[in-house]
Parts: sequence; structure tokens; C-alpha cells
Amino acid sequence: MAYDLIIRNAHLRKRKGKVDIAVEKGVIKKIAATIKEKAKKVIDAKGNLVTESFVNTHLHLCKVYTTEQLDSKALLEYHSGDMGGAMTAIEAASRVKANYNEKSIMINVRKALKLAALHGNTHIRAFADVDSKAKLIGVKALLKMKKEFEGIVDLQIVAFPQDGVVREPGTVKLIRKAMELGCDVVGGIPWIEYTVEDEQTHIDEMFDIAKDFDADVSMLVDDAGCDQLHTLEKMAVRSIKDKRTGRDLAHHARAMSQYSTPYFKRISALLKKAGMGVVSDPHTGPLHAKVKELRAEGNLVCLGQDDIADAFYPFGQNNMLEVGFLNVHLLWMTTFPEMEEIYDMITIDAADCINLPKFRVEKGAPANLVVLDAKTVYEALWYHKEPLHVVSHGKLVDKKAMRKGLDV
Repeated sequence: MAYDLIIRNAHLRKRKGKVDIAVEKGVIKKIAATIKEKAKKVIDAKGNLVTESFVNTHLHLCKVYTTEQLDSKALLEYHSGDMGGAMTAIEAASRVKANYNEKSIMINVRKALKLAALHGNTHIRAFADVDSKAKLIGVKALLKMKKEFEGIVDLQIVAFPQDGVVREPGTVKLIRKAMELGCDVVGGIPWIEYTVEDEQTHIDEMFDIAKDFDADVSMLVDDAGCDQLHTLEKMAVRSIKDKRTGRDLAHHARAMSQYSTPYFKRISALLKKAGMGVVSDPHTGPLHAKVKELRAEGNLVCLGQDDIADAFYPFGQNNMLEVGFLNVHLLWMTTFPEMEEIYDMITIDAADCINLPKFRVEKGAPANLVVLDAKTVYEALWYHKEPLHVVSHGKLVDKKAMRKGLDV
């Protein structure tokens, strides 16, 4: 018998000694100290760490590499100490959509996805703005890119009403149209509305669409330093009411940094009841959700890239090891066990947050793997180097092809 691929001399995170990993038809078929069978392709890991590939649960993909099209107003407002200008920042950033066209978006997205492939980032939940300015331009561009990178970098495309629903008449119809075109996830940003009543309308409209399309929901909630923002709570309550356990995902929740302990405990309990994870991106704003506290309570938490060179964050390489490295510092998770948790938050926990089945290095699991240029998680985070090899859906990623045309 010949397998499609065998990775030899691999070191796994929770197993002593070197192992071989056999892959056939996109699935891990065998893990053993020695696999005697042959393979069409053999990789020698040389004792380096082999893990699940990386998962980016939050990326505004339609806006990558647009930061130079705008002045610094959005950055200055969004990065203010209490993030009190977050709403103003979003309004300022929306100017970039005046120049939206599919061709330019696709050029930028292609670059971002090539970098993702090179860095072992094989799955991305990608947001596309849908509103009166963006219309469906970003959605259509991302749908084409999804097809182009199929089997290399998987995209879950989120139809995202960045500028609100009540504030932007006609957006609900556009979100429905985006789902009809092939978007995977219904987005939301209820805290951007002007009133508490409008926040609830925003949530209800998006959850109604999700029900109609049997889709997951991803919402950016409470993205400012105000303990009176409660859209995370409203989202969790609606999810529980609709019995959508494990189907919905909260992003940012930066207001959580201001919550009192009793209210935080209540939110934690609601999230667990809803089976709802939280994506945090501490490197893109001065405030962030209580990541360590949530994990201590048993909540599902992961990390996302959020932005790549756009109005809200001027850096980013679609390199989740870089994201992990930054957040080791920002979250002060500097012990070896905490670094292992950070690594979970960019691999297996991130996969659980966006409902990727059986995303583990184990027999019978999909073969989405990275052979790192490192022996340990500590070393991988320290240097955050590009993996030596990337396996996506059982196939070795052609790194030479991914580098072609890149100017980095």
C-alpha cells in the first residue's frame, strides 16, 4: 500500500518521541513510531514540531491593504485609550468604500491569501462589508477568491453590515442577497446602532436571516470601553432562545474589560449556555475581552488577526504565529503552560469557534497540518517563522506557486 503522503520524524505536542504521520484522501490514516509503508510523497520533519494548521477566525478580508487610501483619523479614534471614538473611527473608515471595485479587492485579497497559505493559515472566517456604499462588491470578490483558493485556504465568508442595519436602510435586503449569492455566515455589529431598541432590531434581523439560511452568526459586539454596552448579552440571549447551541460567535467584546465581576460572571454563564465562543484581537485596540478570565471560567476563546493594513491596524501578515507572539505579551501569558494555551487559541480552539469538525492531529481527522521550523511551541511563538511545510486538506501546499507575484 502507498499513502498519498507520509511525514516522518515528527514531534507532536502531547506525545513523547518521534512519529510518522500517514495521509490518504485528505485524512490522517495512521500515526505510529514507524510507518513501513511507502507514500507518493514523503516529508522529513527532522524532529520539528508538527501540529494542526492555523485558523484565523476574524479577518476583514475585503479591506486588506487599504490603509494608504485613508488618513490617520480612523486609527487615532479607534486607538484612543478608552476606545471612546470607536464609532467615529468606523464612520471615518467607511470612506474607503467609495473606491470599491472587484478587481482591486481581488488583487489585495489574493496577496493576503497567498501569505496565509505560506504561513500555514488554512482556514479563515472572512468578513465582507455589505451596505449602501459597499453594496455586494466585496462579497462578489471574496466569493471568487474562495473558489480560486479552494483546497488551499478555506474561506467562510461573512455578510457583514459594518455600518449598521437600522442606520443603513436597505442593508437587510442586501444581507439576504449576499446569503443567496453564497455567503456562509451572517454577520452583525449591533453596538453601532444609536439606540438600545435599534441594537435589538439589528440582532433580531440578522438572526432571522441566519435561521432562514441555516447559517452560523458572527457578530462584533461592544467594541468600545463602556460598561453600558450590553449587545454581547443580547446576542447570547437570542442565541439561547433560538436553541442555536454552538452556532454563533462573538467578536471583540472590548467593553468586557470594564465589566464588574458579578456582571462578567453572568456573561460567562450565558456564553456557556449558548455554547458561544469569543474571538479577541488585543493587538488591534487598547482594550480587549477578559481572555484569561473567560478561559479560567471554562469559556471557549480564540484569537484572530482582525485586520491587515487597513484603517484600524497598519500591520499584519496573515501569520497566526505572529498574532500569538503579540498576544503572549499583551495578555501577559508568558509561562510555558500559558504559551500552550495561546497556541490552542490559534489552532484547535479557533477551529472549534468556527465549527471545523475534528480539527486535531489524530487518526481519522482531516489532514490540515504544519511542519514548523521549531522544536517546541515556545520556540515557534518566539521566532514566529514561516512553517517548513503546509498540508491543506491532505495536500502539500505549493509554496513556490504561493510566492509567485508576492512583493514581500
